[in-house]
Amino acid sequence: MAIKVIAQLREVKLGKNPGMKFVMRPDLYAPINEKKVFSEASTHSGISVGVIKAAWDAAGEVIRTWATEGHSVPLPGLGTMRFGVRSKAVADLEDVKTSLISVRRIIFTPNTDVKDELRNTSIQITCLDEEGNVLKRVTSGDSGEVEDNDPETTSGTGDTSGTGDSSGTGTSTGDSSGSGTTPTGGDDPGENGDMN
Repeated sequence: MAIKVIAQLREVKLGKNPGMKFVMRPDLYAPINEKKVFSEASTHSGISVGVIKAAWDAAGEVIRTWATEGHSVPLPGLGTMRFGVRSKAVADLEDVKTSLISVRRIIFTPNTDVKDELRNTSIQITCLDEEGNVLKRVTSGDSGEVEDNDPETTSGTGDTSGTGDSSGTGTSTGDSSGSGTTPTGGDDPGENGDMN
């Protein structure tokens, strides 16, 4: 298996060096039907589809309940999930109010097995011209480094308590170098620094 990415030539108007550049984006797969997930899980486990669906629904309800109570909840085989907020920081106690919260967040932290799976999966890049014609294909030779999006495990870039960040600028999960590249999943090349 490989992760498929498209690098398409297009005009980039933002950033320090505007012009025609190859901009990367994921080659999105079709969504998998929920029934197929239960069917595959049933095949792998020997447990009936109905029992797996009932257990999955019950686990989902428990996860939602515990997460909204402020817990970091394990997602067996995947990692952990918790809720948080992004907010501005203020110096005065009188200025603390709910209007400082800009967005509510779902924070997923993958476990080591999931990170290792991503690290060891190759990336295939298909390069396209402006009209969508294939120019070449490249298979990854990168280090396979996996970004850690959990603000608690990064220094100075996240909301360490799950209730806001201390910088007053919010957190981010993608990276844009300003050279016309985008984080996989984005179509906006950005200018400098991180981008959501």
